[in-house]
Amino acid sequence: MSLSTKYTYLITLMFVSYLGAVAPEVLPIPKGKPLRVIAANYYSEGNVYIGGTSGWHKPSRTSGLLDREFNYITPENDFKHQMVHPKPGVWNWKAADAWVKSAAEHDQLIRIHGPISPQCSKWAKGDDRTPEELRQSLVEFMTALCQRYNGIPQVKWMDVVNETIEPNKNVWFGPRPGVDRWENPWTQLGYDESDPLRPPSYIKLAFEIANEHAPDIEQIINQHGSVKPVVWDRIFDLVEYLRSHGLRVDGIGWQAHVNLGWEKEGTNLKDLETLIERAHAHNLSFHVTENNVWLRKKKDYEAQAKTFAAILRTLLSKRDTGMVTWNVWNLSDDDSWAQNRHLDGCIFDYNYAPKPAYYALQKVLLEMR
Repeated sequence: MSLSTKYTYLITLMFVSYLGAVAPEVLPIPKGKPLRVIAANYYSEGNVYIGGTSGWHKPSRTSGLLDREFNYITPENDFKHQMVHPKPGVWNWKAADAWVKSAAEHDQLIRIHGPISPQCSKWAKGDDRTPEELRQSLVEFMTALCQRYNGIPQVKWMDVVNETIEPNKNVWFGPRPGVDRWENPWTQLGYDESDPLRPPSYIKLAFEIANEHAPDIEQIINQHGSVKPVVWDRIFDLVEYLRSHGLRVDGIGWQAHVNLGWEKEGTNLKDLETLIERAHAHNLSFHVTENNVWLRKKKDYEAQAKTFAAILRTLLSKRDTGMVTWNVWNLSDDDSWAQNRHLDGCIFDYNYAPKPAYYALQKVLLEMR
């Protein structure tokens, strides 16, 4: 059976969780070829990857979309500190291992997302944690994660550190009181005061562990916020800092959670183009790691499609100078992390049917081939 035929007939998939099998569900089938088939047919040089995000416990229809449409997976939280190592002496690899098994079965790659990031355990966020306790937890978790998944063919990338900079202030993102807020306790390990950049010590430590124990996995710095050069100057300085200490950094990622009409605002598209060029000039792959287009009160799905398409088109236009990847964050509005706010930022609707954005992405992939 050809790859095209395999993914264009009516798909009913058995979603297997570690709790057992659930009944297959029929998905609405889009017109044309799935995104991963278009990518396989026309972008086979190994410098373009099309991905999607889901969580292991999400509905079976989500896994069906993921397997049908995307050649790589970004598990939402299942490889993160909060899930795998929630407290000292406690480990849970079930969901992460299940993703590796599923990727092998469906010929997909995996991006390990955000192991060292603000998405850490409540134990680590505790206001009474000492730097020594935090360091031990980071080292134990990161070492175990890298040793467990290095050499696994399906695991291609790792966002070694995630959201290190607070974008609105362009300062290193640090801790906040309490354990129920978005915060980053890892800066309590200290800073390198000998360098003008004054980078938090945990970043270098995380890359030291990843370099040593995950040499087969491409190592990424993932950051959210604007694409303005002033925001990314600090990231590129961080890359140079790490490389000056003999550490390998392979790419940078941008979390593209944007609003409707983003491509029309100021110099956003030009700044994105410049950012990709800058990454490739520094021998870094470039990744759009978390793309949503928020609709908020204005439910203009055609305009949403144009924003998604503009980002992918800009990304693909730079594929000849280095690797580029694109990843939609969550697949359906029905199981998105933002569903309670009705932001409708995904490319499939509440019924798991393709929105205009899906067809716009399909069109861009075909036009840019």
